[in-house]
Amino acid sequence: MRIIPLSGETRENILNNLLKRSPNNYSEYEQTVNKIVKRVREEGDRALFEYTRAFDKFELSEKNIRVTSEEIRAAYEKLDPALVEVLRKSAENIRSFHVKQLRNSWFDTREDGTILGMKLTPISRAGVYVPGGKAAYPSSVLMNVIPAKVAGVESIVMTTPPGPDGSINPGTLAAAHIAGVDTIYKAGGAQAIAALAFGTNSIPRVDKITGPGNIFVALAKKAVYGYVSIDSIAGPSEILVLADETANPRYVAADLLSQAEHDELASAILITTSTQLAQEVSRQVDGFLERLSRREIIQKSLDSYGYILVADTMEDAVSAANEIASEHLEILTKNPFDIMTRIRNAGAIFLGEYASEPLGDYFAGPNHILPTNGTARFFSPVNVDDFVKKTSIISYSREALEKVHRNIEIFAESEGLTAHANSIKVRFEATEEGGSFA
Repeated sequence: MRIIPLSGETRENILNNLLKRSPNNYSEYEQTVNKIVKRVREEGDRALFEYTRAFDKFELSEKNIRVTSEEIRAAYEKLDPALVEVLRKSAENIRSFHVKQLRNSWFDTREDGTILGMKLTPISRAGVYVPGGKAAYPSSVLMNVIPAKVAGVESIVMTTPPGPDGSINPGTLAAAHIAGVDTIYKAGGAQAIAALAFGTNSIPRVDKITGPGNIFVALAKKAVYGYVSIDSIAGPSEILVLADETANPRYVAADLLSQAEHDELASAILITTSTQLAQEVSRQVDGFLERLSRREIIQKSLDSYGYILVADTMEDAVSAANEIASEHLEILTKNPFDIMTRIRNAGAIFLGEYASEPLGDYFAGPNHILPTNGTARFFSPVNVDDFVKKTSIISYSREALEKVHRNIEIFAESEGLTAHANSIKVRFEATEEGGSFA
């Protein structure tokens, strides 16, 4: 990996390079995606079936679009029982973590008859998109579905692209069953996102769509946002490791490569205060590459978006990490908890040499669906709140409103909204005219 001194100029250049990977920069595909979305919205199943035939080479119909209980049972039979047990353990860890995020409706009452509060209600129907083929990740099924189940969503439907024979990845089906998906549909790509957003005869319309996908899926989610809610428009995966001279270079190298293997656009960055560590990590990376199965993808990722940055001070390193706002941030320093208090922007933070990024991907419990491309500056991981609506509750007695009605009228009149002011004024006009309410 290239080793570069950290400076204001190099930091700016790297930020600009990383931002090139954002889905917002793939406008050349938007016209194609918008056409697909429009056709599915207007033609429903007909367009959905035609696109599935064209892209997935499967003759989809109303009769075979839903995954059957027999297909789910067959999926379990194809899987190693040890993997099934791991899926169940992981699901329990994810559920336990997300249960702690639950909040209740609340109400604040006062003696004058004022009642203010917030009513929390789960959304009615959630749609989960799951990639197929080589990009099938059962772990993402668990991470998308379980927070929705914990939130109390009434119906969770899932779409995933079928193979040419109509089959679905068995790990995906088992994970969906363990997580509690209600219905699984054989549909993928931008057409599946459109079907979830607008509904067809076969697939019901949902209130929110979550889940990863390729650039076409990401742009389709962007196109339907506003008709439904979405989790985010996710970009390629990324990791940033903050390390000092106490870090184990072999661990650092292995962790950087764990993200670089996702795809050629993935980013892997080390920021360290130790030149010696930087050099040793680079050497360890070269050694690992000789035997890793996805070395071609990893090499392209590192060539384009891999960096080892040597900072003068840990303060400079932390400042750069906050600007990059990485999806995954590992802190491998003498006192990682101290460094953690200075981090403002990261999707997930991993502390210490035994909390490597794959622990979060698969098993620990916190959600691995995280903000990418610097959006950790203002976005959060998928969580229970993503599947809950908040409704404000307001109730005033006559006594409570009488104390403040002139304030409201003055405010409304200052904005030129005399009907707003009148809506308050009419409730006290008899009193102000010297009369009384009988």
